[in-house]
Amino acid sequence: MALQLWETLKESITAYTGLSPATFFTVLALGLTLYYVVSSLFGSSDDAHIQQSSRGFEQQMEPLPPPVQLGEITAEELKQYDGSDPKKPLLMAIKSQIYDVSQSRMFYGPGGPYALFAGKDASRALAKMSFEEKDLNGDLTGLGVFELEALQDWEYKFMSKYVKVGTVKTTVPVTDGAAEGQASAAAESEAAKPEEAADDTVAKPAEDGPSESAAKETVEPAPADDAEKKE
Repeated sequence: MALQLWETLKESITAYTGLSPATFFTVLALGLTLYYVVSSLFGSSDDAHIQQSSRGFEQQMEPLPPPVQLGEITAEELKQYDGSDPKKPLLMAIKSQIYDVSQSRMFYGPGGPYALFAGKDASRALAKMSFEEKDLNGDLTGLGVFELEALQDWEYKFMSKYVKVGTVKTTVPVTDGAAEGQASAAAESEAAKPEEAADDTVAKPAEDGPSESAAKETVEPAPADDAEKKE
């Protein structure tokens, strides 16, 4: 029975493919081998891509470390937290108030749409919605009402979403006009001192009547006894 089936199969292969049974099975074996090789190559690349995606997702899902309070730091020190060092938190300041924006690294981290704001006090840039280097600072002079309102909205958003971790130390420079004013005031005070001393040396007039020297010069009347002797 099996022999009859095999003879029938060989006749069918020769009739439908025009190949001998040995050639047919050789071609079939080569085709299967080629299929497994190609599938293994594409399958390994897909698996690697899936593994990389899963690793990236796991990294995103890792809990962030708690925010660290920095206190008062300078603007130069704030630049160290721009996201270039993955071991440091991602910080950003608005109106000299520093916030930890590490949870939004996709926006403020390297490669993000707002990456140039990180590590800086970007108050002016946020108010003007500007991405120019000259506006990446905390100077609010000359801003209009609508710009200040926009900045206020940004501040409310940061206060409600992120943790405040410090403040930016601000220094008030002494202008030349103020220094000149202080110098002139000091000069006026020095000039007024001799006049006050001169006023103190002037003798005050007697308030109780004529002085003692004037009283001594007054002529006393002659005694009455001497006038009677002359008579």
